[in-house]
Amino acid sequence: MPLSEHEQRLFDQIERSLAEDPKFASAVRANDPRFHARRRLLIAAFVIVLGLALVVYGTVSQTTWLGVAGFVVMLGSAAFAMQSRRRGQAPDLKSVGGTATRRTRQSRKGGLIDRLEDRWRQRPEGHR
Repeated sequence: MPLSEHEQRLFDQIERSLAEDPKFASAVRANDPRFHARRRLLIAAFVIVLGLALVVYGTVSQTTWLGVAGFVVMLGSAAFAMQSRRRGQAPDLKSVGGTATRRTRQSRKGGLIDRLEDRWRQRPEGHR
């Protein structure tokens, strides 16, 4: 249902006032999980580069433990980046009061047969 002219003007006025409020913008950004995930990805990329530098330096200086430490740093940072990426792709949505959350998938312990049986039970009734 489209908004009336009066409602559209009020909506535009509210939108302009919210856009001009830096405190509100920073509060929204601080609560956005995608913003934090993006920042963690940048930090992880920087640490991966540092780990690569440690590996190269350890190889050039023939210090095995330094190269291994650099590899461990790279591996840990890559795991951290993958975790941050997953969090950024599927953020938890909460209501303003913080009571409602997004439904998440239930983890299934069964295998292929159990999933196929579940799909068979959930199919529309007209398709047999």
